[in-house]
Amino acid sequence: MKYVYTPKGVCSRKIELEIENGIIQNVAFTGGCNGNLKGISLLVKGQKVDDVIEKLKGNTCGMKNTSCPDQLARALEEAKSQVETL
Repeated sequence: MKYVYTPKGVCSRKIELEIENGIIQNVAFTGGCNGNLKGISLLVKGQKVDDVIEKLKGNTCGMKNTSCPDQLARALEEAKSQVETL
């Protein structure tokens, strides 16, 4: 399943996900801190969606109440809800 999410309140402008059987196959960010987001994408590849949500949800960046990792968790939650409603 491919899923595209538009982050809110962060520097990145788009998160593209590929998920298969509850496992993250690929994550690509557009915009944001390039090196950090490439690193996060590599770290979550092959991980269970629920495990990544649990680890990243609620993470903040500076004075913001969210972060790119938090937005990734929200994107994963949204993608997961799409699969569950099918």
